Amino acid sequence: MAHRFKVREIAQQSGLSEATVDRVLNDRPGVREGTRSEVRQAITDLERQRSQLKLVGRTFIVDVVLQTPARFSDAVRDALEAELPTLAPAVVRSRFHFRETGSVEAMTSTLDKIRRRGSHGVIVKAPDTPEVVAAIDRLVAAKIPVVTLVTDVPGSRRAAYIGIDNRAAGATAAYLIDQWLADRDGNVLVSMSSGFFRGEEEREMGFRSAMRVSAPHRRLIDIPNSDGLDQTSRKLVRAALESDPQIRAVYSIGGGNLATVDAFEELNRECSVFIAHDLDGDNRKLLGERRISAVLHHDLRADVRTACQVVMKEHGAMGAHFGFTTSPVQVVTPLNMPPT
Repeated sequence: MAHRFKVREIAQQSGLSEATVDRVLNDRPGVREGTRSEVRQAITDLERQRSQLKLVGRTFIVDVVLQTPARFSDAVRDALEAELPTLAPAVVRSRFHFRETGSVEAMTSTLDKIRRRGSHGVIVKAPDTPEVVAAIDRLVAAKIPVVTLVTDVPGSRRAAYIGIDNRAAGATAAYLIDQWLADRDGNVLVSMSSGFFRGEEEREMGFRSAMRVSAPHRRLIDIPNSDGLDQTSRKLVRAALESDPQIRAVYSIGGGNLATVDAFEELNRECSVFIAHDLDGDNRKLLGERRISAVLHHDLRADVRTACQVVMKEHGAMGAHFGFTTSPVQVVTPLNMPPT
């Protein structure tokens, strides 16, 4: 493996021992392929973050654990790595643990593995279940602060939740759909990746509450467990459209928007209003082509920067003046799309 880093740096980045890293680098037998992959990933991450290694200051190793479609985890990675230099003079190095789907057991296993290896902090997007709460609490008991990102696990001992007010975001989606549809008839398709994510649940609650007030006559059709993936979403959306000819609008809470738009077009159905979340690559494309109406967005770079600062604060590296609030919800249309 060609690289420019010391064994000690790769070991710290990967969370493996120096002896194990040395065995991998020298292609010695008796090493699992999964361990070799971890070393390769550590070298890749160090290459991406090499500008940080030149900075002088206290070093923090932060683990980022996300259960989310790749389009969003890629956006988080890009946002974090763009923000790392702004945290100087501290040096923040990140280790990434991404999965698109997975069991609660797989999530807690990842969190427990980080606890055993050690970390300065964990930024996590995970389902709100008793098992995840317990795993977060074990991290905190081991003096590893945890920050929840985008969706909260409020019953845990996490240090902070960073993200938007999800109920307000759902209510905003209801307002936009009601204004766009106006006096036209039509029902609304509401899609979620999973009901175990507290953020999605709160968006749905805010949406339903606002719709009951502004448009109680409109029927809401649920797609509850798409995992936010296109393959799953296409089947579920087609089935919903075939069963209800009055669906005219979409509030996509959990993603799978390329497939959702395609399903409408494949069935020659009009979607008068489509409100989505997060300005990822898919939504940028759809918004630019005017195939969706608006995206409820928040500054992901600001969020991940704040998440790192919370970790630093838990280690006494931020002043008493440090504070933060929930991220404002931005309504992005084709005419005000921010640059990448």
